[in-house]
Amino acid sequence: MRWATYFAVLASVLSVGLALGVSMPLVSLRLESWGYGSFAIGVMAAMPAFGVLLGAKVSSRLASRLGTANLMRLCLWAGAISIGLLAVLPSYPLWLLLRLLIGVVLTIVFILGESWINQLVIERWRGRLVALYGSSYALSQLSGPLLLGVLGTDNDAGIWVGVGLLTLSPILLLGRSGAPTAESFSVTFGDLLNFCRGLPAIAWAVALFAAFEAMILTLLPVYCLQQGFTAEIALAMVSTVVVGDALLQLPIGALADYLPRRTLFLGCALLLLASSLAIPVLMDTLLIWPVWVLFGASAGGLFTLSLILIGERYRDDALVRANAHIAQLWGIGCLIGPLAAGAGSQWISGHALPLLMAAGALGLVVLLLRQGAFGATQPA
Repeated sequence: MRWATYFAVLASVLSVGLALGVSMPLVSLRLESWGYGSFAIGVMAAMPAFGVLLGAKVSSRLASRLGTANLMRLCLWAGAISIGLLAVLPSYPLWLLLRLLIGVVLTIVFILGESWINQLVIERWRGRLVALYGSSYALSQLSGPLLLGVLGTDNDAGIWVGVGLLTLSPILLLGRSGAPTAESFSVTFGDLLNFCRGLPAIAWAVALFAAFEAMILTLLPVYCLQQGFTAEIALAMVSTVVVGDALLQLPIGALADYLPRRTLFLGCALLLLASSLAIPVLMDTLLIWPVWVLFGASAGGLFTLSLILIGERYRDDALVRANAHIAQLWGIGCLIGPLAAGAGSQWISGHALPLLMAAGALGLVVLLLRQGAFGATQPA
């Protein structure tokens, strides 16, 4: 196994997590200070979802022409430019366009990076090494809000830190090998529908986690502010959710190498349901802090287990294609989640965010109890 390449790819993807973690909450807090409501902030949070769908469509075609490593480097640099322009052009309509572009280029990084990692790891360590990727990415996002709390939200320092990370990280990919080969194809929604029919539980879980992650970095700070907490406490709550996601992914990955992965999948779905329902009840008590940890851990566990199960089944071009479908589902979740939560928070209930997650978790539990939730395809 190419350990140096594994850690180089891991580090390049982690730079994306830290860049987003330090810049995206700042965007939402800046919009809130400008007087925009929850729905407008939700629209901004959902904008990268359109970019995700576009990035998923063109990723394999571009990778076949430019090469996986070259394309990842170009997209990281394009992401640095796009995030930097958020500080240079403080305008809501222009920010919508920039968030769209950020969604396109960073989606391609995720598709190729996750495919590269799943291609490199050996089967007996797959659960732990894929979980290390998920845990490290969550930690990079955790560091973002914490760093933003130190830098302050009344300036653009958080944005420029993100620019610096995405500018330097492509250097790590120079000379790396072992990337999956990709044919030139364009995934369609018809292909996505077939993927969802074959692996419905994974499809639902990925879309649900995408909605979770989009809302955590953008709407959760606003939700906490609306519940009467200060900006510092709101960012600390966001960080606590990501701590739960990060710290428990390695144990979940280790268990996935020894226990039935489908049983773990159901356990994470049930825990997400319970923690989501507990948030509105325990919001004003000290118990909310361990609930935030479980909330993040259970949602992150679903995504980590989904990647592990995908890696069992596919290699090379089929793996890139599967991850392109994962990205499509990610885009759908990122689009629906913030829009639904933003609209619900403004016009229906102030607790729309956790209630929406509870509804999604309940749907997943019902799906997992049915026959064929993971399809009939045998692991590769």
